[in-house]
Amino acid sequence: MSGNRSKGGPGDPVGGARQLKVRVKTARKRTLSSTRWLQRQLNDPYVHAAKRDGYRSRAAYKLMEMDDKFRFLKPGGRVVDLGCAPGGWLQIAATRVKSIDGKGDNRGRVIGLDYLEMDSVPGTTILQLDFLSEGADAQVKALLAGEADVVLSDMAAPTTGHRLTDHMRIMALCDIAALFATEVLSPGGTFIAKVLRGGTENELLTNLKKHFQTVRHMKPKASRADSAEMYVIAQGFRALSEGIGSAAGDSED
Repeated sequence: MSGNRSKGGPGDPVGGARQLKVRVKTARKRTLSSTRWLQRQLNDPYVHAAKRDGYRSRAAYKLMEMDDKFRFLKPGGRVVDLGCAPGGWLQIAATRVKSIDGKGDNRGRVIGLDYLEMDSVPGTTILQLDFLSEGADAQVKALLAGEADVVLSDMAAPTTGHRLTDHMRIMALCDIAALFATEVLSPGGTFIAKVLRGGTENELLTNLKKHFQTVRHMKPKASRADSAEMYVIAQGFRALSEGIGSAAGDSED
């Protein structure tokens, strides 16, 4: 398989790439849905780019693009990645906060949490731990030697095939992740999380506006066009002890 590839901007490694489409034949032991998934993977330019660039998942480009726009991963920053497997977001975070090659105040720290066992990622500390476990927030702050500057969540609950149920599940995860973020973020910090369009995400935005100065939406180019997923970017965390001020309006980008 081959095709011409033109250069894209930051976070967009495929640009105007075009490639020959791969068709997958059905197999006796493969369901139709599995065949469709395999065909989509084989024809996804971001899957090919991730293999080429050494990233563990195509999702790496989503975080890259969001950070290119909103600049929340800074050298020396302290980052927590919830549900971090397989590690694509950890790779980007470690590079950008310089937890691999930084020195002194320029050296960041990256903590990943997941209940799944996974291979280590250079420049990060991975805890095989459910972030809902009692004391998880205290453990994270101890490893960071302080509060976090950024909390990331690209988590998705196992799908059932029922659209409303799947939507409610991922939004429940996002709500809990947001609560965790308020426990570990430093004033001015950033919370990034995956959400699904479907109505109840408005409740999440309303709650986030109580604790963050700005709340925005973004759908990165690496997010499949036929997917209902998008990301909420909440910045300027107001520490709970500071009280709740007036909420800033969100804009969809």
